[in-house]
Amino acid sequence: MITLLLLLGNPNVGKSTIFNSLTGLHQHTGNWPGKTISNAAGTAKFKGKDFLFVDIPGTYSIMSNSQEEEIARDYICFGNPDCTVVVVDSTCLERNLNLVYQILEITNKVVLCVNLLDEAKKKGIEIDLDKLSFKLGIPVVGTIARKKKTLNNLMNSIYDVCSSAISDDYLHIDYPDTINSAINIIEDSVKVCFNNHYFKNYRWIALKLLEGNDKIISSIENNLNITFSRK
Repeated sequence: MITLLLLLGNPNVGKSTIFNSLTGLHQHTGNWPGKTISNAAGTAKFKGKDFLFVDIPGTYSIMSNSQEEEIARDYICFGNPDCTVVVVDSTCLERNLNLVYQILEITNKVVLCVNLLDEAKKKGIEIDLDKLSFKLGIPVVGTIARKKKTLNNLMNSIYDVCSSAISDDYLHIDYPDTINSAINIIEDSVKVCFNNHYFKNYRWIALKLLEGNDKIISSIENNLNITFSRK
C-alpha cells in the first residue's frame, strides 16, 4: 500500500529541491485536471514503506485567490493525504507560519520542514526547533536540502506521522467567544449532514460556512457531493 504525502509551501522556500532530493529520478510531471498548471509526483521507499510525494504549487495561502491556491486547498482538504509536509523558509519564518496555521485548521497530520538553515545561519538567525515543535504540537525538522542527514531526519518524522496514532495535542486556533459559539452551532448541523462520511473535519467546514466564501463553499460541495442551502 502506498502512502500519500503532500509537499506544500510558499514560493521560493526550496520545496521543489527537497522533492527532487527525496524522489530522485522516480518522478513524473503532468497537468492538474482542467488546469494549465503543471504538477509533479514522485516515489520513494523508506524503512520498507512506499511513499508517493505530490509537489503542490507554491502558495502563500489556501484562501483561493489563484488557481495555485485552489489546487493546494482542494488537494489538502479532499485528497485524503496520509501526511502534509509544510516547507518554510527559516530566514522569514514568521511570514511562512501563516500557511502552517491554515493547514492545522484542516489536519493535524503535519510535519513542519524548516528549510534553508544554512542561509539562516549566514544571517545570524537561530531557530529553536524543539520549542517550535512544542508550541505547534507537530514534528518540526530543520533541513538543508543538499545534506542527506537532514533529509533522513525529515523522512523519519514523516514515517512516524504516517505509522503512529496522531496526538490531538496540537495548536488550535483560538477565536473570540462569539465566533467560537457560532462555529459550534454550525458544526452541530454539519455533523448531521456528514453522517458516515469519510471527511470528518466538521469544524473546518463550519468555519468556512461562517466566512461565507462562495468559492470555497462551492469547492466543498463539489468535492464532497453535498449541497448547502444559500438561504
